[in-house]
This record gives sequence, C-alpha cells and structure tokens, in this order.
Amino acid sequence: MILLICILISIPFLIIHFFFDYNIKTIISGFNTNKSEQQVRIKRSDGNIQVMNMEDYLIGVVSAEVPISFEEEALKAQAVAARTYAMKQIENSKNREYDVTDDVMSQVYQDDYKLKEKWKDNYEENINKIKKCVLDTQGEYITYDDKIIYAFFFSTSNGKTEDNKNVFGQDLPYLKVVDSSFDENETSSFLSTKEFSMQEFYQKLQLDYSETLNITDINKTESGRISSLKVNGVEFKGRDFQNKLSLRSTDFEIKINDKNITITTKGYGHGVGMSQYGANALAKQNKTYEEILKYYYQGTKIKKL
Repeated sequence: MILLICILISIPFLIIHFFFDYNIKTIISGFNTNKSEQQVRIKRSDGNIQVMNMEDYLIGVVSAEVPISFEEEALKAQAVAARTYAMKQIENSKNREYDVTDDVMSQVYQDDYKLKEKWKDNYEENINKIKKCVLDTQGEYITYDDKIIYAFFFSTSNGKTEDNKNVFGQDLPYLKVVDSSFDENETSSFLSTKEFSMQEFYQKLQLDYSETLNITDINKTESGRISSLKVNGVEFKGRDFQNKLSLRSTDFEIKINDKNITITTKGYGHGVGMSQYGANALAKQNKTYEEILKYYYQGTKIKKL
C-alpha cells in the first residue's frame, strides 16, 4: 500500500519532468534547425556586420525598396522576391563574412531609426502595413527546378523586362523578356532627361574633345535597350555608357543641340526580373502576389520553408 501511494505521488512529477525536458529540447533544436528562423548577415554602410532574423530583415527591405503607397499584393510580391534574393545570397556566400549589403549592391535595407525619420507620424501605420505583408508571406520563396532562383528586381521597365544574359551574363530560363508596358502609366518618372555640355559629355566618357560628335553602330537587345554603340568611333557597351553618364536605364535617345547633348531614358534600373512599378500596376488589376511573381519569373514555383 505504501509503495502504491509513492508511485501515485511520483507520476505527476514524472509527467512534468518529461514534458519540460521535451519542450526544452524542442525549443533548442527548433531554434537551430527551423528554416523560418533563418538569419541574414548584413554588411552595413559603416562596415559593421549585423546578423538579423530573415523576417525582421525583410521588413526593412520592403520598406526601403518600394513606396508605402503600393498595393498590398505588390508589397507581398516584393517580400517574397526579397526573401528569395537573400536566400540565394546566403547560399552563395558561405565562405564570406556577410551575405548582403544594405545598399543597391544587394537590396536596400533601412532600420527602424531611418524609417521613423522617413515616415514620422505615419510610422506606426506604415510599419504595420509592411509587417502584415511580410507575415502573410512568411517563409515563402521562389524556385525553378527545385532550386532557389536569382530573384532580381528593379524599379521601372521601358515597356519590357530584359533577358538576364544581356545584363548579368547567365542564360536563365526564368529571367527572359516579358511585356511590362503598363509601367508607363504607373509612374510619372517613366521618362527622364539629362543634359550635358559637350565638354562634360566627353569628359565623363573619357574621350578627347571634338567639335564633331558622331553616334553610330547602335545595337539593341530584344527588349529595345542599347547593348552597344560607338561615339566618334569608340565602342561602348550600353551598360558602361549608362554608368559613366549616370543614366537611369540603357534605353536612351541622344540628341545634339548646338553645344549641348540631351539624353532621354525610358524606365529605371537594369530591367531583369520583376518590375516593381509593373508589379503595382498588376496588383491594381487584381492580380495576386503569386500571379505577379509567376508572371515576371516565368516557369517558377513558390515554396514555403
């Protein structure tokens, strides 16, 4: 009888001990293996490396990369594209001290301090909107043939996206030319004009000054962007010409007026992958974020960690 009483008294303690031990082990192992808790190493502009939870990082990326006025489905598309981009960088940077930078060399990230400074009295409302879109797509990423894709994105197309091989060199089946003509009506900065003096123009291109300016041998890609051209017989790649003159895209038109040169560009960015303003235009047409992503990254699937 005494033995039976001791056993009955011991049972609750054994049960508590079992579940306590189980829960502790689950929490510890879960923290180390749960992919939804994936961490990102960010090289900040001050040179420091900051380690963050992926989802917290994405709140700062989506907030920085697109206007808060965007439709929720466009913000969700941005969140999934940004998560996918970061995951690919993590995959490719195992032997490096960081995965991404906080600027346009990777994808732009802004911390709470900058967001509060930017949004001021609207901070709470805006950050909650972004958090909802990130949470609604938590753990989702884009694949092609079961591999994480290079989820490139950019601001505004010239009417079409660009083939990846013309910009980043690799021929990828999910980064081909697609129509994005709806960009033009989505942003007032679809067209942009810059004016240069002849002297400034030659100086930026590191060419000898000449009173005569000849622009010849203009070659274009399928999307209408300039792949190469010659200035007074000297050949430039479209991207090099764009960078030297700080143009918004490689779809540009050059006009010579007396001693001034006017260059008008269409779109903004490298043109590969998802157009951010195009995504917003599609969201206004009641397209879901999944439909937007599968449109710009054709033949892909969306998976969840």
